Amino acid sequence: MITASDIFTISSQKQFEKTALKVFRFQHENNIVYRNFCDFLKVNPQQVKSLEQIPFLPIQFFKSHDVVSNTNPAQVTFTSSGTTGMITSRHLVTDVTLYEESYRKGFSQFYGNIEDYVVLALLPSYLEREGSSLIYMVEDLIKLSNQPDSGFYLHNHDDLIKKLTTLDESGQNVILIGVTYALLDLIEKHQFNLQNTIIMETGGMKGKRKEMIREELHEQLCKGFGVNAIHSEYGMTELLGQAYSLGEGIFECPSWMHILVRDPEDALTYVKDGKTGGINVIDLANINSCSFIATQDLGKKNPNNSFEVLGRFDNSDIRGCNLMVL
Repeated sequence: MITASDIFTISSQKQFEKTALKVFRFQHENNIVYRNFCDFLKVNPQQVKSLEQIPFLPIQFFKSHDVVSNTNPAQVTFTSSGTTGMITSRHLVTDVTLYEESYRKGFSQFYGNIEDYVVLALLPSYLEREGSSLIYMVEDLIKLSNQPDSGFYLHNHDDLIKKLTTLDESGQNVILIGVTYALLDLIEKHQFNLQNTIIMETGGMKGKRKEMIREELHEQLCKGFGVNAIHSEYGMTELLGQAYSLGEGIFECPSWMHILVRDPEDALTYVKDGKTGGINVIDLANINSCSFIATQDLGKKNPNNSFEVLGRFDNSDIRGCNLMVL
């Protein structure tokens, strides 16, 4: 039996690989959708000895199947955003405490104690629908901050401008997490000169604005908010873990996540560090679903295991999670 402690106390690459192989065998045995996929590829689980030999389930399966590794009822169902008529992903989470432990420990690993920050959230596209895993996470972080000034904003930009300016000038550490197009709307209304605030963008344009390359986007946001760097969060409906970028679009994973980059022409082989390909994510917190996901994102991995997101495959439907098209 693999426990939460086994996942969230990983401290070395060797320990990660050992745990990942255990999770793979557990999910092959208990996840019908994943086992059928592995069988289709003629993969014998007893012959899988490395991360590169593990089959990665295409993320599209979450649109057509219930991807679960146990028979427990779902405590919460997270759904992806999408335009009218679009088939969206459904992630049935049978133990939501794993998600809570994942994002709480992940945040702490990159930013320290949540109580040191006022958390402001400008996430209109997410707030206006149900089933967003991002809203679930940010709502909990707002509560955990134990700061009366923390909270959500929808279209009340004037209130947010006043709050953000007042808090920053007082010396209070602030994190403003916002969907990309809404952050651009905000700086078009007001130019900031923030000294104590982290700007974290997530979610892309949601069809509200023309897509931009990351360099251009971050340059505009840095200028508009008066900050030196733009932070980013990389997560998605189908996962329970998040990677974070503290600037320059370079993402790092918490210890229970890992990125592999597959050959865009051959999904079963991998490219060398620094080469562009499809992003495969190992998220061991996703033990009750599938921990091995082949995303529709294009990226490249660096020798230190950090990575960059460079765009999407052309044939995938456009959906959030901090994706910017080349």
